Amino acid sequence: MEEVYIIIPARIGSTRLLNKPLIDLNGKSLIQRVYLNASKISKNVFIATDSEEIEQNLSKYTSKVIMTSSDHISGTDRIFEAAEKLNLNNDSLIINLQGDEPFLPLDAITQIIEKYQSIQPDVITLSCPFNDISDLNNPNCVKVSTNIDNYALDFLRISDEKNLNKHIGIYGYSLKILKKLVALNPSNREIEFKLEQLRFLDNDFSIYVSHYNNIVPHGIDTDSDVKKAKEILKNL
Repeated sequence: MEEVYIIIPARIGSTRLLNKPLIDLNGKSLIQRVYLNASKISKNVFIATDSEEIEQNLSKYTSKVIMTSSDHISGTDRIFEAAEKLNLNNDSLIINLQGDEPFLPLDAITQIIEKYQSIQPDVITLSCPFNDISDLNNPNCVKVSTNIDNYALDFLRISDEKNLNKHIGIYGYSLKILKKLVALNPSNREIEFKLEQLRFLDNDFSIYVSHYNNIVPHGIDTDSDVKKAKEILKNL
């Protein structure tokens, strides 16, 4: 069985939330919470960043911070540099865990790891039910449509299509596939909708969508999300 590495890309320069990884969520930063959550299921959890502030913020909990170039245009590019520095082999399974998903259930992470190891698609990702009807018109809530075999047909920001699910920002792929993905130029649709996964689809890479049956709280993208996250944490 291939080794599994969870790599969390993190950068300071968010366009919607200033210094997003360092936002305080009831005593811990956002990036600390994502790291600590993932580290419950794996010893191979690393943060790939270009920020010394993020490295310092995490120093209380881990030294597994890999400094990467500030020139990367995507988290995937940042993860590839980190994977190279870790000297991973081509068959290693890399889990790209977004640094703004503090409430992703651990069994959702293990679900895509197990499913990937079972079917070996080019790329695997996750979906879940919508939190409520307002998600359909929320461009920050990405939707995914799939075929009968659960392979992605499209990713959308706003749609009135039926049979859609909420897309969760986590991906799995081998280093071999990752090398091919980072060699691709951004596709026109990726640039238009600011959805990197469209680059994969537009270049005919298969993306298997593993469906998680429970609702997952939204990732942290706006000030409103921060307020909701703090309320969730109060009630845990």
